[in-house]
Amino acid sequence: MSATYPKFTLGETLSYDQKEFFNIHGFIHFKNFISPETVQSIIRASLEVQQDWLENDVKKVNGVPVKYGKDLDGSPIVQRFAFINKHHDTLRGLLLDQRLNALLELAGPGARLGEDEKDGMVFNHYVNGPESKFSKMGWHTDGLRDVFYGGKLNPMLNVGVHLSNLKPENGGLRIIPGTHKQSIYQMLFRKKYFLDNDEDPNEIAVIPEAGDLTVHDGRLWHRVAQSTVRGEESRRRVIYVPIIAGKYQPKNENSPTVFYQRFAGLVK
Repeated sequence: MSATYPKFTLGETLSYDQKEFFNIHGFIHFKNFISPETVQSIIRASLEVQQDWLENDVKKVNGVPVKYGKDLDGSPIVQRFAFINKHHDTLRGLLLDQRLNALLELAGPGARLGEDEKDGMVFNHYVNGPESKFSKMGWHTDGLRDVFYGGKLNPMLNVGVHLSNLKPENGGLRIIPGTHKQSIYQMLFRKKYFLDNDEDPNEIAVIPEAGDLTVHDGRLWHRVAQSTVRGEESRRRVIYVPIIAGKYQPKNENSPTVFYQRFAGLVK
């Protein structure tokens, strides 16, 4: 498909065209899901959670490692929060938006927001600075998670709420459209998981503005490209929450760290 793709508006139901686009390509982009004021309130909430986690040296949340790094001034920051929806009312409230229920249809019967499952609501804070520990992520599919969880491959969608205005040089989400329909072999072996971050001739750059919402099928091959600019201009924040079908598998403070999360150290 063309690198310039159509963008839609999310209401309380999905149109035929929206569902058809997602079924074919495995992703969809909605404009202006939340207001600039809401974007800023979410960022402020993340900073409050960050301060609490730094003060209390939180290393894992429900078994999921917290990823720390350094800001441009060398001060410590959280660069990947897991289950952040459980730690602030503003982030918890975001999941009450009724329009999110319209997206469940894309995953089929029994689908739900995974606010208690997988990694819950994940808040990623990327910045390309001298001491950053989180500026890119290699090619992967989220289907690998189900393999390590010991279950079958159920539909899993990633709902992204974008909190930064991006340009192509800012890096960000790259996907290979249509690969959500690939074979299990291709899902496992088309790329070297997390190690390969090279540009693919078939990839599409998802370039959102702050307040936009995207959905991509977790079975797609996708990566996070590193910003080619450094400093403040490289800063980007995005929330992801999964839509899950299949057996309900909530996590709690006693949940173990699953094997695949050992690969987290490969993310720089």
